[in-house]
Amino acid sequence: MIVIVDYNAGNLTSVKRALDFLSIPNIISPDPEKIRQAEKVIFPGVGHAGSAMDTLKARGLDEALREVFSKGTPLLGICLGTQIILSSSEETEKPCLGIIEGNCPKFDLADRSLKIPHMGWDSILLRREHPVLKGTASDDEFYFVHSFYPLPSDDADILAECEYEITFPAAIARNNLIATQFHPEKSGPAGLRILSNFAAWDGASC
Repeated sequence: MIVIVDYNAGNLTSVKRALDFLSIPNIISPDPEKIRQAEKVIFPGVGHAGSAMDTLKARGLDEALREVFSKGTPLLGICLGTQIILSSSEETEKPCLGIIEGNCPKFDLADRSLKIPHMGWDSILLRREHPVLKGTASDDEFYFVHSFYPLPSDDADILAECEYEITFPAAIARNNLIATQFHPEKSGPAGLRILSNFAAWDGASC
């Protein structure tokens, strides 16, 4: 059973619908004990990093997520969930989860014709293989909507990149954690393949 973390961030139902379409058992839950006991955890979200951290702490979900990572449970972050697994974000002065060291800068683009947020379909460039990205090609397109992007301190954590004037990490991973800045649940067949791969993944890093 996959547990989708409910912390009042948007996009939870889209993830659930995608998993239901794939016939993958799942529930949405705000209960930290259900998160701790889950076979696999998806940590999605759309919203503000500071508000998200307030809700995670109020519900005890921050510690539950750290425990999930520490004990090796497969964990998938999506969009805001990807950003706040890092140490900090320029969107808030509050510390983030710190599961992976790093920061989330805001796009600061010289080309003013490029809109922020970065929104729509864009291709990614794979930097290394990963079981959850099995079958994904470097020219596959995924759906993005974000003004901030994850920047881990260790380049070895970067799985894939995307270009939007600058080259930024589109997917990161360490051990039993993989996280995407794009939305696999809104990315058609390529995104559904990622969710299907995650459901079959045992959390072992490649």
